[in-house]
Amino acid sequence: MGEKFVVIVDENFSEPMPKEEAIKKVKSYDDKTVNAYMVSEEEAKKLKAIIK
Repeated sequence: MGEKFVVIVDENFSEPMPKEEAIKKVKSYDDKTVNAYMVSEEEAKKLKAIIK
């Protein structure tokens, strides 16, 4: 099983997903006025701890 990724949009975290799906999700925000980021599942856990 490959590494999972999380998409972050306006401090909202998605569920972990495969890399290809995460890339598609980030690209879907390209034409919108929000910032979307893709990070590893491990990094997302660290960020959640900092944001809380």
